[in-house]
Order: sequence, then C-alpha cells, then structure tokens
Amino acid sequence: MSDQPRPRASLRTAVVWEVLKEALDRQVKATGRDALDVLDTGGGTGNFAVPAARLGHRVTVVDPSPNALFALERRAAEAGVADRVRGVQGDILGLFDVVERHGFDAVLCHGVLEYVDEPAEGVRNAVEALRPSGALSLLAAGLGGAVLARALAGHFTEARQALTDPAGRWGEGDPVPRRFTAEQLSDLVSDAGMEIAAVHGVRVFADLVPGVLVDTEPGAVEALLKLEAAAAEQPAFHSVATQLHVLGEKRR
Repeated sequence: MSDQPRPRASLRTAVVWEVLKEALDRQVKATGRDALDVLDTGGGTGNFAVPAARLGHRVTVVDPSPNALFALERRAAEAGVADRVRGVQGDILGLFDVVERHGFDAVLCHGVLEYVDEPAEGVRNAVEALRPSGALSLLAAGLGGAVLARALAGHFTEARQALTDPAGRWGEGDPVPRRFTAEQLSDLVSDAGMEIAAVHGVRVFADLVPGVLVDTEPGAVEALLKLEAAAAEQPAFHSVATQLHVLGEKRR
C-alpha cells in the first residue's frame, strides 16, 4: 500500500510529507532504532499518522474530537497499522495531562496553532514532549496566502483587513482565528529552544489554480506537484503560501 495520498489530495500534503519522511529517516539513523515514537498533536483522522505508522513507527495522536479519533481508529485498522497507532483525547495546551514529557522522537503540530489561545505555550509543550535531538514538524496557516486569495477573488477590502489585522483575519466571517508569517513561526520555534532546520511554503500555487484545469489536463497534477516542491524552499514564495511549514531540531 502506498504511503502517499491520492494525487489530487496530495497537492495539500505532498511537500510536508516528503520533508517529514526525510526527518524521520534522519532520526532513525541518529537513534539507531527502526521504530520511532511519534506524537501527532491535533492529528485528527490520521492524514500523517497512518503513513508514519506504515513506515514502522509508533504514533500517538492527541486530538480533542472523539469523532476524529474514531475515524482514526478505523483508518488505522484498514491500513493494517492499528497496533502502531494510538488515539488519545486532549489538546496541546493540556498535553501533559495525556502524554509524558520527553517521550517522543518527533512531534507533529499541524493545523493547531491557528486555533489555540496561546500559540507560544503550544510550541513549548510540543518541544517539551521531545527527547534530546528530537524533531518538530510545525504547520500553520500563512498570512500572505490569505491576503492574495482574497485579493484575487475581488475582495480587496478583506485582503487589506487581513494584511493589517494582528491575527491576519479578513473579517468576522473568517473561519481561521489566526495566521502567521514565516518569521513569526520561526521565532516561536527558536524561542522554544529549537534550531530551525528548514522553512517551506506549502500550497503556493495549488489553491490558486482552477480545479477544473488540474482535474482535466493530462499530467497537470504531477506537474503542479513538482512545481510546488520546487517553490517550497524558495523564501520568495513563503510570503504567498497558503500554509507555512517549519522543521525544528532540538538543541542538544
């Protein structure tokens, strides 16, 4: 069974998954253990947890939604990795009510910081869950991508509002409570005591290209995936990405 999601869906996850997989491979070599202990905070139904478990790692998913955890259990069973995936109800601000400190080789914090009251505390907790030399994968909504999307849709006042709002919101109807710049996310990781290993822009083009073009043009999905991967590490594109990914490594 493939570790990769379906091609169309992979436009949203491919860049992060490749970076994460390489980070896990480095952890395997560094620790000398084939199976790592991975914590996925806000991991929901297992978009990253199940593929990580397919690689042989033990994954604990902490999520506040019972429904998501039920779907995770079913998904892990269907993938044949139920013995390597454990779901626990909780959240990142109360993380150590449900998991141990310093118990994990890698921590995923994807799509979480936008929704917590204290993002800095969330990052500190994620780092505190790591063993020495552990890795943190942090993914959050990007400010620039939202501004660009509103402007291209003709909502110029909302675009300006997002640009000037401290939380990066375009209005009362905005479903995302908070957005970040690459610098803000990097500072959160550095302030929590980690080295910045890499910063990537995610979904630089995927959310802007008409879906009908991607779905009907032969080879369009694969070509767009390659373009996303090529642009992800270019700082010039971080400011217009829908999401931003920061990979941190724990200081010894």
